[in-house]
Amino acid sequence: MKIAMACDHAGTKLKNEIKEYLISEGHEVVDFGTKDENSCDLSDFVYPASLAVAKGECERGIFVDGVGYGSALIANKINGVYAAVCQDTFCAKLARWHTDSNVLCLGAKIIGSMIAMEIVKDWMATEALTDEKYRRRVKKVEEINDKHCVPVK
Repeated sequence: MKIAMACDHAGTKLKNEIKEYLISEGHEVVDFGTKDENSCDLSDFVYPASLAVAKGECERGIFVDGVGYGSALIANKINGVYAAVCQDTFCAKLARWHTDSNVLCLGAKIIGSMIAMEIVKDWMATEALTDEKYRRRVKKVEEINDKHCVPVK
């Protein structure tokens, strides 16, 4: 699977650990930065990574900042991106099962690297539920998205 990754200065170390793991599992990673721990603006990296997911250039995205919510707020502004902040493995599974999220957002200041790695493993391995009620709910969210968000070109 091709994964878009992005972070700010607070998430650089954790992003790099996750990136190494994903590559070791055979995934292709497109790293949108940042590359170091110098202060930067999160949107400079999450925005292009989100566009790559929305355009289908990457199948999923994993974004890391201090808390995770900054990445999710930016990513969820893009039509076709469904970002979830997860702080434990149960939420990671639910984010895939119930909402078919295509972007995982993590907070490097909130969770340690061991928990983060377990979250990533579960989120990557979990498929969306296909029961009619879950598909119906996801479809409704997609319809809201399409009604109010400009399509990505």
